[in-house]
Amino acid sequence: MALIVHKYGGTSMGSTERIRNVARRVAKWHDAGNQIVVVPSAMSGETNRLIGLAREIMPQPDPRELDMLASTGEQVSVALLSMALQSLGKQAVSYAGWQVPIKTNSAFTKARIQSIDDAKIRKDLDAGKIVIVTGFQGVDEGGNITTLGRGGSDTSAVAVAAALKAQECLIFTDVDGVYTTDPRVVTEARRLNTVTFEEMLEMASLGSKVLQIRSVEFAGNYRMPTRVLSSLTDPMISLEEEARSGTLISFEEDTKMEQATITGIAFSRDEAKITVQGVPDKPGIAYQILGPVADANIEVDMIIQNQAVDGRTDFSFTVPRGEYAKTIDVLEKSVKGHINPTSITGDTKVSKVSVVGVGMRSHVGIASQMFRTLAEEGINIQLISTSEIKISVLIDEKYMELAVRALHKAFDLEKAV
Repeated sequence: MALIVHKYGGTSMGSTERIRNVARRVAKWHDAGNQIVVVPSAMSGETNRLIGLAREIMPQPDPRELDMLASTGEQVSVALLSMALQSLGKQAVSYAGWQVPIKTNSAFTKARIQSIDDAKIRKDLDAGKIVIVTGFQGVDEGGNITTLGRGGSDTSAVAVAAALKAQECLIFTDVDGVYTTDPRVVTEARRLNTVTFEEMLEMASLGSKVLQIRSVEFAGNYRMPTRVLSSLTDPMISLEEEARSGTLISFEEDTKMEQATITGIAFSRDEAKITVQGVPDKPGIAYQILGPVADANIEVDMIIQNQAVDGRTDFSFTVPRGEYAKTIDVLEKSVKGHINPTSITGDTKVSKVSVVGVGMRSHVGIASQMFRTLAEEGINIQLISTSEIKISVLIDEKYMELAVRALHKAFDLEKAV
């Protein structure tokens, strides 16, 4: 008997008929003798609807109350799914995150999971029940409901799987796996049968929307095999076929790794660049600029400091586009007066494009091939960031799709290795 965790996204839970299909699929896995825990998202569009209501009342809602409101979407999902399973003759029980409990810190709207008490879940599983737990949410030490940020149900599912030491965590979504890039941008994009956690972590952090980055971090930290597969297939597809479908994210590097230089192309439209010009070139200047930004809970990505001229330098970095105005405000109020820059400028019309692959470790010339390809298309690079298995560039957003298509072709990603 295997313990398997299923996660279903909002599209999969988008209507009562789709919820019935989820129930049929879950029941099929349970009928095969598996212990099953299900972590569903809110019904498609529900979280956006709730947040919209909040902002009609209060343009900048209190974060605690926003979490109280947003958490109700998943409570609807778990109850309806439990009912659907019961209608199929299954014993099923649903829990909100605070009932398990899934304990988090108190960073409302962006909470982090600290621990999961699995005693209640295990007791129900041992009694033959299917257990359904809300994704996206938990409870802090003060008893306040918290949410984990958008896409947090993925994180909840992998965390529950890790706590239960599950055999595998299956992330059912509206795509049938992880692709070399977004098929909507490159029609020749190819589904990957396997991808390493390192590659998936980079791709998630660089803009791939298949999995939330924190869920991949959890999977990596706890060595939890995680599979991305489609929930839009026939729910009664054979278990053997379904168990092999999609993309498996694992620690096992493909034996063909050295042949596959690049695994995929990731991109992010949600970028903004900020340049603080004419700052003193002295130790600690980066901290003086970025410290207040970090204190405001704003994530900084790409960073570059230019060569100093006459004791002054320019300092550029990127932030999520939605945090651009907030970052400028922090710099104006908390930084400008201390370092006296000549100016603070920004650009919200930029995008990030990245090539990712563990094969880069054993191949040279990846950067030159990437830069040559972009140059041939007349695309100027504004910033560059690298790691052992990725190269990212910041470019004008109007060239993003052209860049992705050109790089996908240049690295022959449409061809199976």
